[in-house]
Amino acid sequence: MKLAKALGSVGGLTLASRILALVRDSLAARYVGAGFASDAFNGVAFRLPNMFRALFAEGAFSAAFIPMFNRKAAGPGGVAEGYHFAERALAVLLPVLVVFTALLIAAAWPITWALSGGFSRQNPTPEQFAFAVMLSRITLPYLALISLASLLGGILNSLDKFWVNAAAPILLNVAMIAGLWLFHGADEYETARVQAISVTVGGSLQLLWLIWACRRAGVSMKLKRPRFDADVKELLRLIVPAAAGAGASQINLLISTALSGWLLASGSITYIYYADRLNQLPLGLIGIGLGTILLPTISRLLSTGQDRQAMDTQNRGIELALFLTLPATVAFITVAEPIVRGLFQYGRFTVEDAERCGWALSAFSIGLPSYVLVKVLTPGYYARGDTRTPVRYAMLSILINILGNIVLIPLMGHVGPPLATALSSTVNVAMLYSTLVKRGHFAADGQLRRRLPRLAVAAVAMGGVLYAGEGVLDPWLGGAMVQRYVALALLVGAGIALYGVACFVTGAYRLSDLKALMRRKSATKTENG
Repeated sequence: MKLAKALGSVGGLTLASRILALVRDSLAARYVGAGFASDAFNGVAFRLPNMFRALFAEGAFSAAFIPMFNRKAAGPGGVAEGYHFAERALAVLLPVLVVFTALLIAAAWPITWALSGGFSRQNPTPEQFAFAVMLSRITLPYLALISLASLLGGILNSLDKFWVNAAAPILLNVAMIAGLWLFHGADEYETARVQAISVTVGGSLQLLWLIWACRRAGVSMKLKRPRFDADVKELLRLIVPAAAGAGASQINLLISTALSGWLLASGSITYIYYADRLNQLPLGLIGIGLGTILLPTISRLLSTGQDRQAMDTQNRGIELALFLTLPATVAFITVAEPIVRGLFQYGRFTVEDAERCGWALSAFSIGLPSYVLVKVLTPGYYARGDTRTPVRYAMLSILINILGNIVLIPLMGHVGPPLATALSSTVNVAMLYSTLVKRGHFAADGQLRRRLPRLAVAAVAMGGVLYAGEGVLDPWLGGAMVQRYVALALLVGAGIALYGVACFVTGAYRLSDLKALMRRKSATKTENG
């Protein structure tokens, strides 16, 4: 399996999902704006399900489950033994999720207060806070739905059916777009309620899709009586530290949101949320896609004694991650405000809202390479059964994030939390990388060392041209919807073209690399033909 080809499959579906998410957020900005209702939904009701999706569907459960499943499937019993292990995991996971979700719904009031800092600066009325609690109760069932879906998705990823799991988030976005487009209310509060309902509907669709896909793939599991045998205990032992390690950025964002609700004025949580959604676009396409592919690939190579191939795979993963991430980072720093204006400045979302959101996006994007590299480097630990080292580093990065928020919010307002998150993630990556190197589990090869500085120069050159030419498209970015999307498409297309040219000019990639790639494609077609 070629890494770039697998990423293309996962990345293409993730791109479709993220584009739909931008459409969803554009509609939300138009109908809900940036006030208490949007802060209640984005900062609490949708934040908690998003965090659990990152921790379980894209993080902890996959990190613990997939290597164990692969080891079982590679044993004497074959893939049937892997399915038997998955059945035992499901038997324990299902009742735990039901009880956990029920407890969270019962405790929605204190959870809402903790996640929002009580919206202290906004001084909400009792009715407004009760509204925020209600939104949380509506969305909390999504936690159980997405956790069950993550088990099924982990099985499919282990069978190299990456595209099925990557397609599932599309259903959530379709449900939310349908809710906003067809059932938005007369005011922002009614529309926020519709958003919350559509989250749980979308989670149900995701789970049903993965159940259907598993049956199509010949994976059939029966519900059994829960038993805490040695394998299940090992799985649970690995999940807890993996949750903190894989979800450090989400935990950081959760803390930043709570401090923002406590210390910042109305609308600040929404600015941070929309900026994060844009920042998540390349992270979802590149980091999550690569992490999804690398974990089963590296664990399979290590389990068969192919250590050198595993290291080469991780080298190419880092190279591919930074090749795709660096231009997005530079673009979000140099032309953040035009991008936000073109996507979100509608209806209730004002010019001032777009400007403030753009500042937050620039701050977030400073850490974009590190957000992606966390996803690329942690499989090097999880594939070796080490979930404790990433959690130690994640805890330290969370501490740095808290201190950064406390220092930066009084100085920079709503820009402080995104900048603190970026800095803490950068520290996390530095620790993950240096430890892998010290243990002899990773060494940057000659190709990686040659290309990275050239890629950085190419990205900066692209950013300079975009910044100088942004004024040409500026009138279109404030026009009708079609004009905005055309302008944004031109901006993105120009950035891609400029970066591609700069990569060849700087020598990051040579013509011989392109010819070699075309030869490999021709050889693959001949073999398959």
